[in-house]
Amino acid sequence: MRQGPKFADFSSLHDFSSVSHESNLTSSSWSSQNLDEVESEMRRLKLELKQTMDMYSTACREALSAKQKEMELHNWRVVEEQKLEEARLGQEAAIAVAEKERARCRAAMEAADAAKRIAQLESQKRANTEIKALREAEDMRKLLDNLAQTDDKYRRYAIEEIEQATEHFAPSRKIGEGGYGPVFKCYLDHTPVAVKVLRPDAAQGRTQFQKEIDILSCIRHPNMVLLLGACPEYGVLVYEYMANGSLEDCLIKRGNNPALSWQLRFRIAAEIGTGLLFLHQTKPEPLVHRDLKPGNILLDHNYVSKISDVGLARLVPAVAENMTQCLMTATAGTFCYIDPEYQQTGMLGVKSDVYSLGIILLQLLTGRTPMGLAHHVDKAIEKDTFEEMLDPAVPDWPVEEALSLAKLAIQCAELRRKDRPDLGSVTANNGLSPHHSHVPDQQEVMSDPQLNNSGTSKSQSSTSSQTENQAEAGPTETE
Repeated sequence: MRQGPKFADFSSLHDFSSVSHESNLTSSSWSSQNLDEVESEMRRLKLELKQTMDMYSTACREALSAKQKEMELHNWRVVEEQKLEEARLGQEAAIAVAEKERARCRAAMEAADAAKRIAQLESQKRANTEIKALREAEDMRKLLDNLAQTDDKYRRYAIEEIEQATEHFAPSRKIGEGGYGPVFKCYLDHTPVAVKVLRPDAAQGRTQFQKEIDILSCIRHPNMVLLLGACPEYGVLVYEYMANGSLEDCLIKRGNNPALSWQLRFRIAAEIGTGLLFLHQTKPEPLVHRDLKPGNILLDHNYVSKISDVGLARLVPAVAENMTQCLMTATAGTFCYIDPEYQQTGMLGVKSDVYSLGIILLQLLTGRTPMGLAHHVDKAIEKDTFEEMLDPAVPDWPVEEALSLAKLAIQCAELRRKDRPDLGSVTANNGLSPHHSHVPDQQEVMSDPQLNNSGTSKSQSSTSSQTENQAEAGPTETE
């Protein structure tokens, strides 16, 4: 009984196995077919995925490349914009510079045109001035030539008269030695005279000799030495005799000369300034002495001072208003008295004599040598020790007046010509005389001296002075 079911089960199981086997066969067949399709589909999908990935990669690369190109283009654009801005700024700057250069060029051209016009005017003016100066110089030369040919401008002495008066130029008659010859004292026409004789070996003596005749024979002034006559053929000049010698003799007390009082010194200062101003005011052209020094200031028996030795004097043409100067090829004068600016540049003017006058004034006050005198006096004034600089031979100096004169002298002795005062204004303001001194005024001062040949007054140049009469000594007269 029990086996029946078992066999039934085995039959069922066999049927099921058969069915299952068939089903598996069918399923296996379907699965194999389906698997092929799936694999085919998978391959297709993989291929599409690969293509898609390749396309994506390509797209990414292209996008990245486009981004890089975009960045490059942006950077290039920025650089180009900067370059464009710099070019614009440079162009504007170049335009501004060009405009400035054009303005500067226009200004330079206008300035050049103006300078050219001014130069033409100055050239024309200078040419006119030179022509005028040449004409005046020619007129002056003609005038001097006419005067030289006039017999009555000075007395002509024969050499025999001179030799007789000087005892043939005896050594006992000799009273001094001038720059270009000896000086003798003698009497002519019962008048004491000084005879100056030109040495034959004097290089420039003949020129100075003739010039001294030409000048002194044409002018008369109380403070200019008087030329009484000459013997031109033998180089002999005859002057009035100056009994008290030169100012240099008195300052250094040569020949036992007494010391000059302060009143005399102030008066001598005023006389020198007056005589010098007379030379500077000669017409038509000023005369510059060029060798003003104490040795060329002579004193008569009344201690009236007179300027001598004008052989180096020069006629200076007037080149402009209030300015008279000329260029000299060689300087002339005495060391320590020569205008430094004239010595350096060769430009000679009336203020060249003002420098010499300043040194002489300081010597009148101090009685010292001229070397560095202006500097020493200036330092003494600064240190308030000026009174110690005054000449001790004079016991009663008026210190205030002496200090005032010393300051004026230092101004006259300035190194630069333009810093020196005008001699005309100084003498007009009585700057060379103390206010309370008893110095008499000059009697005959020509306000408009002029060289002329129209029978000029032959008045004697000696003036009466009211100074204290000092004993008439016998000093030597030097040139």
